[in-house]
Amino acid sequence: MTDVVIMGAKGRMGATLARLAQESEELNLAAVLERSGCEEGLEALGCVCGTDAKEVLTRVPGAVVVDFTAPQATLDLLEVASVTGNPVVIGTTGMTPEQIEKVEKYAETVPVFFAPNMSVGVNVLLKVLPQLVQMLGPAYDLEMTEIHHNKKVDSPSGTALKLAECIAEARDLVYDEVKQHCRDGIVGERTKDEIGVMAVRGGDVVGDHTVYFLGPGERIEVTHRAHSRETFAQGALRAAGWLSGKKPGKLYSMADIF
Repeated sequence: MTDVVIMGAKGRMGATLARLAQESEELNLAAVLERSGCEEGLEALGCVCGTDAKEVLTRVPGAVVVDFTAPQATLDLLEVASVTGNPVVIGTTGMTPEQIEKVEKYAETVPVFFAPNMSVGVNVLLKVLPQLVQMLGPAYDLEMTEIHHNKKVDSPSGTALKLAECIAEARDLVYDEVKQHCRDGIVGERTKDEIGVMAVRGGDVVGDHTVYFLGPGERIEVTHRAHSRETFAQGALRAAGWLSGKKPGKLYSMADIF
């Protein structure tokens, strides 16, 4: 049985992770963490709880930490984990390239698993979409829309960026050189290589992503819809069980599990 620690256990994703960990026959909810001032009620979970990562992780050696918080909070956690030795599963989105480089650096000293989207379906798409790009050829324009709830703070979503990067690479393009996240006013004709990503925010949408292949006389739409946060939580907890016992030295991802 794998011991797990849930970061932000009173948040939407954190609460889901904590509940599923308690229900699992393969995992043990060893500890939970929250920000100072938000810890009230955590003791009801019946495990180690607190607001200081170093103090909590020292009490649960070897437990795998699952983190869906914010970029700086994740980096702060990794700094502590690099000392305590706890493996870390990261589902945090909105990281800059510089922050991801820091994550990769920490992965040299402690086991780290990082995936912008933990769902099996999205990670299968990352394998399938490049095949569609190559089979359809350059006559098809590539565009994308993503929809999320009105509380999401980053845009475009980490999943949208990962999908867009994957289809750009399939055309031997560098996504940062062809991306188009905003069209406003007289912008001129669409360039041949650009990839547009439109972000929509509203309601309580967990996450919808649609990739468009727009060609002469037809279009193909590939859509992934997440019906519940449990989709991502189950994937993250699966990753936690897999990561337990792994050695540091590389930044692990869903591709390693598959």
